[in-house]
Amino acid sequence: MDFKDYYQALGVERSASEDEVRKAYRKLARKYHPDVSKEPDAEVRMREVNEAYDVLRDKEKRSAYDALADRVAQGYGAGAQAGGFQPPPGWDEGFEFHQRSGRGGPADDAEFSEFFSSLFGQAQRRGAARQNFRARGEDHHAAIEISLEDALKGAEREITLRAMELDAQGQPQFVPRTLQVKIPPGVGPGQYIRLAGQGMPGHGGEPAGDLYLEVRIAPHKLYRVEGRDLYMTLPVTPSEAALGAQAKVPTPAGGVVEVSVPKNARNGLKLRLKGRGLAGKTPGDLYLLIDIVLPPADSDAVRQAYEALASASARFDPRSHLGV
Repeated sequence: MDFKDYYQALGVERSASEDEVRKAYRKLARKYHPDVSKEPDAEVRMREVNEAYDVLRDKEKRSAYDALADRVAQGYGAGAQAGGFQPPPGWDEGFEFHQRSGRGGPADDAEFSEFFSSLFGQAQRRGAARQNFRARGEDHHAAIEISLEDALKGAEREITLRAMELDAQGQPQFVPRTLQVKIPPGVGPGQYIRLAGQGMPGHGGEPAGDLYLEVRIAPHKLYRVEGRDLYMTLPVTPSEAALGAQAKVPTPAGGVVEVSVPKNARNGLKLRLKGRGLAGKTPGDLYLLIDIVLPPADSDAVRQAYEALASASARFDPRSHLGV
């Protein structure tokens, strides 16, 4: 058995692109096709061209063939020139070959050479055996970002994902697909929405796997999500913080509540509104973080008020703990 140079058979360089390989095949097919060719060896040459194209148009076969050709160039199979070439055991490990039939192009693999059969025949028989394998399809996972409002109230949204699917030859490829997703009310970050049957197809008539969408909540202009709890900054004036006050606050679910700011409230003090967070068996809470905001001294009245405050609190030293 001789080692076959498939690149030479198509008249292309090893660096040839897929498009160049395809063009070379079509040119030779027009020249040697037995139905139209007047060449005396047309049938033999057409078989060689078909065989070379079957290998070089397939990424897995071509990669495996190139790796084998490199070993031959390094001196492996010295008997190749004398017709004694044999592929090394395990030469095709790490490659998965798919048999192409009836796809427009090379003839049936049974018409190919002994060299081709020794390289790819057994591997393709393994692929054919896998086609009879029965198993449920694999589950898929993806992330979905939703608004806080959708998480609170629930919604139905259309999403587009790049999903892995198998093509006609059983090769995985990414294709876009659009799905309708029902978002249940109260869903929180890190939870999953399950779409039954939207994973990878099953094998041998078994059902497809499921698609699990991990929920992420988009940043909100007012609220921050931590688990099932929500946090909101509540700005107050110095006088409200010192003397206490009533403040109106918007709630995540809509509407307004009035909260009491206690006297002598400090920056960062947390006020808890029970059950105003994300819904659930145990609803989350809404926490209001006090943020004391100083009025700008941009008028005589405000400056005089600050001066009066400074005079009245002259004995108050906020830096006494520094020891200087």
